[in-house]
Amino acid sequence: MATQLFEGKDHAAFYKKYRFSPQEIVQGVIFSYLEKKGAKSFQLAADVGCGTGQGTHFLAKRFEKVVATDISQAQIEEATRAPHPPNISYLVCPAEKLPFPDSSVDFVMSLTAVHWFDLPPFMQEVDRILKPLGCLAFSSCTMDVQIHYKDCTEKLTEIYEEIKKPLIPYRDDKVKRIADDYKFVFDSLPFQDKERITDIVEKVPMTIAEVMGYIQSFSMYQTFLKAHPEEAKSLIQNSERRFLEAMGVSSRDTPVELWMRYVCVLACKNA
Repeated sequence: MATQLFEGKDHAAFYKKYRFSPQEIVQGVIFSYLEKKGAKSFQLAADVGCGTGQGTHFLAKRFEKVVATDISQAQIEEATRAPHPPNISYLVCPAEKLPFPDSSVDFVMSLTAVHWFDLPPFMQEVDRILKPLGCLAFSSCTMDVQIHYKDCTEKLTEIYEEIKKPLIPYRDDKVKRIADDYKFVFDSLPFQDKERITDIVEKVPMTIAEVMGYIQSFSMYQTFLKAHPEEAKSLIQNSERRFLEAMGVSSRDTPVELWMRYVCVLACKNA
């Protein structure tokens, strides 16, 4: 069964507010792969582990129907409440037991989620539901982040790295699959036609307030918060103050740019 660390309504609300859709480069990588593989059917896409749905929306532009699933009721409630294209529907279900007939899905996607799944049964499900020549894309941002602002990039990135240090002991073991650039995920794929890209860099505009919210959406921060609520809150408050002092500004709405490295695993099922 997939790991369940995103069940709380407060966490789901943070996730909805501060997580973001895949940026243009990741979207381009995915759609370029579909074109390279000569994808002709765009009837049904499945977004597995969709969370609060930010990453699902771009699929609606290309597929007739998109079904997005997540094991968390709270996450799906957030996704359903938010405005979304009419050809997207959301369902609560585990990644290891997907609600699709055999050979019925043209494309399976999972963004910043597949590392949480129980991979052997999930991969069996992917193999079962994909049509012949159907494709998949599993992508995630990594922990390799730089925070760019004028000539402060090195200092801001150093502060960001220091924020992570007390959180690492509260990191779930499955997050290590991101640390190995999804090699474990890649090796688990049941298809021979596959590739892994590890050098995608997206530049995401944010404010300092949004950076702090993004950090608080981390599962390891939420686990730390439950164990040591006062220490966790102090970490956020002190880190925000350090960011602003390093930048020489007073407003938490000051814009910065996060440079985030992504990995992407792509594959195509045999005919």
